[in-house]
Amino acid sequence: MEISRKLSDVSASTKIPLIATNKLQSEKGFFAGTESERQQTLLNAAKNGFEYVDVDLSSPKHKETISQLKLLGAKPIVSYHKFDGALNVSAMEKVLDEEISSGASICKIVTTAKQIEDNLPTLSFVSFASSKAKLVCFCMGEHGKISRLLSPLFGAFFTFASLEKGIETATGQMSINEMRAAYNLLEIK
Repeated sequence: MEISRKLSDVSASTKIPLIATNKLQSEKGFFAGTESERQQTLLNAAKNGFEYVDVDLSSPKHKETISQLKLLGAKPIVSYHKFDGALNVSAMEKVLDEEISSGASICKIVTTAKQIEDNLPTLSFVSFASSKAKLVCFCMGEHGKISRLLSPLFGAFFTFASLEKGIETATGQMSINEMRAAYNLLEIK
């Protein structure tokens, strides 16, 4: 009951649409409980006003969770993360098709750029695949900053930024101020 109260306090404190996520330690998150406990936390977020809920495509319960989230009126973001490198366009297409068929309202594909060139297939994929689904797609890592910054210009539904420098949730994530400064420098409004 305590976690539900805290979730409702968060959703009541803003009019900005909120995204709930609960990542396993194997997905670079902090959750160490069971899959059922993780699923229940995500459902509680939906019950308490979170508009979007991020569900890992790799979860054995992802289809069940997505179905329940939709019944609660939340929009599932079905996410795929590759922490050890990039994917080619064909592999990203397969992931996207799987996310769409699972019932995603928003599809999220995040890979890791090991070199600056890894951003190119990702941005190319976003430019054509964003017409197929609401898509969030970029590269993590220091070399992935370019795709994080530019993916919305190529058609991504949104990208991620930290509220301030020093509290990033993944490598290569920029703060809102850094992103605004880059957009201003590029004269992008």
